[in-house]
Amino acid sequence: MAAATSLSSTIASKTVAVLGASYGGARAAHILAQGLPHGWRVVLVERNSHMNHLYVLPRYAVLPGHEHKAFIPYDNVFLPPALPGTPSKPAVQYPQERALLLHASVVSLREHELTLDKSFPEHGISDRTLHFDYLVYALGSHLPAPINLWGPVADEVDKDGVVDIVRGTKEGGVGWLKKFQKRVERASSVLVVGGGALGIQYATDIAEIFPATRVTLLHSRPRLLPRFDEGMHTEILSTLSALNVCAILGDRLDLASLDKAAERDGAERIVRTQSGREIRAELVLLCTGQTPNTSLLREAFPNVVVADGPNKGMARVRRTLQIAEPVDDVPLEAASSSQATASTPSAPVTPAAEQPSDVSSPLTERESVPAASSDEPADEPEEAEEPEEEPQPIEEDPCTRVAAEHIFAIGDAADAFGAVNAGHNAFFQGEVAARNIVKLIKRSEREGSESDVPAVSAELYPGAGAGEVTPAEEDLELQKYAPGEPAIKVSLGLTKSVYQFQGMIGVRDKEPADLDVHLIWRYFGHDVSREDLERAQAVGSEIASA
Repeated sequence: MAAATSLSSTIASKTVAVLGASYGGARAAHILAQGLPHGWRVVLVERNSHMNHLYVLPRYAVLPGHEHKAFIPYDNVFLPPALPGTPSKPAVQYPQERALLLHASVVSLREHELTLDKSFPEHGISDRTLHFDYLVYALGSHLPAPINLWGPVADEVDKDGVVDIVRGTKEGGVGWLKKFQKRVERASSVLVVGGGALGIQYATDIAEIFPATRVTLLHSRPRLLPRFDEGMHTEILSTLSALNVCAILGDRLDLASLDKAAERDGAERIVRTQSGREIRAELVLLCTGQTPNTSLLREAFPNVVVADGPNKGMARVRRTLQIAEPVDDVPLEAASSSQATASTPSAPVTPAAEQPSDVSSPLTERESVPAASSDEPADEPEEAEEPEEEPQPIEEDPCTRVAAEHIFAIGDAADAFGAVNAGHNAFFQGEVAARNIVKLIKRSEREGSESDVPAVSAELYPGAGAGEVTPAEEDLELQKYAPGEPAIKVSLGLTKSVYQFQGMIGVRDKEPADLDVHLIWRYFGHDVSREDLERAQAVGSEIASA
């Protein structure tokens, strides 16, 4: 980051706060840094010292030697992705009155201010209070215990302080993963509860790395990954069988039996399912669902967070990703008109995967669209070109209305019209929220003074050259979000993976051990290769900022 600026200039800026700097929050912050008008700043608040790439944690928690790669420095979080094959451009280091990263936790939220767990007097935050004009809520969800770096390791009670002392740092994360590796290595038998991607990855990795370990996968539904095509289930089940993983489907763990089971290291527990089946396991990994991290929103806007049902805990949003609240006994016309300032209900909505973007999602390559490497044949079917279809109009939900025009929710915390909780969806939602905030600001400034509206940003409107669009002609209708087709990629042991993308299912059998983590480093502004990360590990150094 650039050298600190004067305190007065920092305080004078109007502020867009972004809470959380993972896949969605980081993307929103980057777009805001490039697109906000003069006199505005983006303040990104993140509790971790490094970006934690969640999708490699199951692998690195079992396979030693790659732990450091999961933690990506935030030095370049406001910079464009360093993608291969793109022209090299000088890095634009934004001054702190324009883009500021604060490493802190948020302890309370109100309509136009939030309270942090520490003060930053050098940035005008002496009483731990940050005032904001707009906010992007991207705090994700509370992770399952086997990848929760802020909790104890596996079934152990953390006694040595390694996690508590350096929690939220790269040092603490690496220590957590190494401790988890040793716990898995000691286990003679492992029960993995939950047949989602996390549970499948843990079960197959443990079974392949430790073939003498008895591994059981327990899943409550009769089919694995039920939101995806049955072919995914079939391929995964076949691989589980080949790795001698015992898969028990359509049954749930009786949590009471888990509480009563032995917890001594080296002693097998005997737990029961709800059907009465007994399972012996020394180590139990609970890889069941995630809980949306929306308690701060609930305190400030109680009606925004879903109280019960399958989406319990998620924040309601409109298609613009502004937070929403239910409207009781309101006719369709009245509910629609309540959105007049936010969007046009009849406007067409383009699925997120097809919406304009200067780059693809960080997980499109890693989790969804694996391209063949140069050392293996391209054995996946090529996409057939189909005629483009006009996007269909999608109406806003007449049962909700905008709860706060200036607050947006994205990622795992948002009930975003059936979008799968995944990094690539959060990434696209971050784009929509950031662009809509810039449009709202420009709309407000246009209404105040046409002559003061700044020029169009090339980041927000790719292809628009200077002078081609005047402020009066610029389209400030807010963008509306619709999720694309479900997409996923799941590792099945050290070298195999199965994926579904745009309705196609494919298998790869030459995956790298580190899961191509360097690709995600590039999306966070670091122009690195796999070899660069290996060298950094060898000498025990941090990757230098790009």
